[in-house]
Amino acid sequence: MVKRPTVRRLGVGVLALLASLAPARAAEETVATALVVSVDVSQSVDAERFRLQMEGIAGALEDPAVVSAITGNPGGILFALVTWADRAQLALGWRRIASRAEAAATAAQVRAVPRQAGEFTCVGQMMRSVTAQVLPALPLPADRVVVDVSGDGIDNCTEPDALDAARDALLSAGATINGLPILVPGENDVVGAGAFRAPGYGLRPAGPGQGQETTLDGWYRAHVVGGPGSFLLAARGYGDFARALRQKFVLEISWLEPARRP
Repeated sequence: MVKRPTVRRLGVGVLALLASLAPARAAEETVATALVVSVDVSQSVDAERFRLQMEGIAGALEDPAVVSAITGNPGGILFALVTWADRAQLALGWRRIASRAEAAATAAQVRAVPRQAGEFTCVGQMMRSVTAQVLPALPLPADRVVVDVSGDGIDNCTEPDALDAARDALLSAGATINGLPILVPGENDVVGAGAFRAPGYGLRPAGPGQGQETTLDGWYRAHVVGGPGSFLLAARGYGDFARALRQKFVLEISWLEPARRP
């Protein structure tokens, strides 16, 4: 008879403690940003260009400004890496990065990603894969999902209408799509007419509007970028990829308003 009130009080105390911990636990079980880095590895991306891209991503994850943006978010971020050419491949599945050590560990894994074989630039197929396979695998809820698409060419696997439908489906799944076109002087100054195309690809023009020739960044604006707060930031060749990606990561992870972007 004497011990029952003590046990009851203990039980009430435990419940109160659990209740006090619930908000903190809930905060740990969400992240502000889930970032999918989606990288072109098609035929135009030789071994050196592939290395520059992987090193650029790894270096960005180690950059003090990027690490500061990551650790400034309660719970850090979720990160995944997709490489794509004829098909898309989840090179690194979702993982949480919430500290400098976790960012460095992910950077080491990025550097170890093997080069993926592929011939064509299948942007639409990549978008469909991200919508169907990558986003549904998110391990935690995220306030914002960003798909960061980089490449040096236009889609040569998908009809323009189907490409736009794939982009719209990805946006409808809750993603914001940002673009990082890699502008290579003398190589992709003009796109949209006479492009290298996959077997079975239709002969309709691939550029925006009625298919007139355009620039690569213009094509990205018309067919890739979209969603709340979306933006495009071009790299001036593969040697500039690391700089552009570091800047993009800070903007995407910090979620700066457009007026505050450099």
